[in-house]
Parts: sequence; structure tokens; C-alpha cells
Amino acid sequence: MVVSNIENIKAVPMDGEGVKSVVKRVLVGPKEGWESHVMRIFTVGKGGNTPRHKHPWPHINYIVSGEGILYMDGVEYKVKKDSFAYVPSNVEHQYVNTGEDDFVFICIVPKEGENI
Repeated sequence: MVVSNIENIKAVPMDGEGVKSVVKRVLVGPKEGWESHVMRIFTVGKGGNTPRHKHPWPHINYIVSGEGILYMDGVEYKVKKDSFAYVPSNVEHQYVNTGEDDFVFICIVPKEGENI
């Protein structure tokens, strides 16, 4: 069980090929008692992006603030605050911040998705 605030969660800068200006915070996962999944929140800075990639697990995303593009399976979707998406397993995807402010989204994955 956990009740907290994002201010209490350490922001971890993401690195690697294709990543630009992204930080991650793990909100809820096995450590907090959710054994099968992990809920994270990503902040993509102005001009930043996640890598274009795919993996063998699905995930659910909810846009908290900002605006951007979700590239998914060869199509670009404009997304903004309150948009959401389901990204199936093995589908190439990427988020790009196209706005002036931070682009922030929640991402829920099976626990094996947090080990990357």
C-alpha cells in the first residue's frame, strides 16, 4: 500500500541511443505491492523524445500535460493533455515533445517492462 506525491519520487534521467531530455519516476510497482505491473511517469523536456523502439509487452499511456506526437506502427498521432493510448506488444513506438512545455505521461507496463 502506498500514498505519496510525485515530489517524493526521485527523477532518474534516461540515457541511451535515441533518448533526448527524458526523466522517469517509478510510482507504483512490486516494491509497493503491485506484483504484476509498474506505473511510471515520464517527463520529456522541450525538444526531447523517447527512443523509437519496440518490445514484447504492451503498455498503457495517459498524457498528463503538454503536447506531442506518438509515433506508433508507422503512423504519427497528435496527443495532448488527457489523451491516452494502448501500445500493443511488438509495435514500434516513440513519443516526441512538440510543445513549448514539458510533455508528461503515465506509462503502465507489466513488471518485465521495467527491467529495461
